[in-house]
Amino acid sequence: MSDEKIVLTDARVTASKGSYLALVAAILFFSGMLYQVEGFHWLSAFDFTTLGGSFGTMKDPASNTFLGAGGLSAKAGFLFALSLTPTVMLALGVLEIFTHYGAMRAAHKLLTPLLQPLMGLPGRCGLALITDLQSTDAGAALTKEMFDRGQVTKKDIVVMSAWQYSGAGLINNYFAIGSALFASMTLPIIIPLALMFVLKFVGAALTRCVLNSVYKKDFPHGK
Repeated sequence: MSDEKIVLTDARVTASKGSYLALVAAILFFSGMLYQVEGFHWLSAFDFTTLGGSFGTMKDPASNTFLGAGGLSAKAGFLFALSLTPTVMLALGVLEIFTHYGAMRAAHKLLTPLLQPLMGLPGRCGLALITDLQSTDAGAALTKEMFDRGQVTKKDIVVMSAWQYSGAGLINNYFAIGSALFASMTLPIIIPLALMFVLKFVGAALTRCVLNSVYKKDFPHGK
């Protein structure tokens, strides 16, 4: 943990070819690009959502899940939280593997020129943002993990949260829920998806502007 933190906070971060390969693998794994590739469905075996899977339903799926019918109060809340655990554990475990092979170093070096001007974030935040495109919970878990390691500041967390909150789980939700409207759309389905993706950056940039002006005193030294 400490060695990785030292490497990532060094302004002279270096990344090998293997690090870049690990970064590409991480992006493909978390981005959802391998989820349903026409003619190459076997690629979904290397996708985060596929490996995360989903719970089955009980005898009457219309009214029952493993939470039970009519469940409420604290018990239902704890059971729902329990259902998120496998996905979060998978995301954190896979991230540790990619981190070991240098993906975070490559992300820091390669993505900083993109994220720094747009949102004021270091490139190492890229994987957490990419993960949010498929899973809100996993993206939030990775963000918290980075903060606990001291790799991002409180100000970074607020900007990242603004990016993640807007259109959370974008790819999964768009194709799972929005697919009901695809038949009636008069424009390519990629256009609304691209627009929502761009607006995530707009929202994060606006949040950064507010933090740098209205709430500037709450973040001394830019942190």
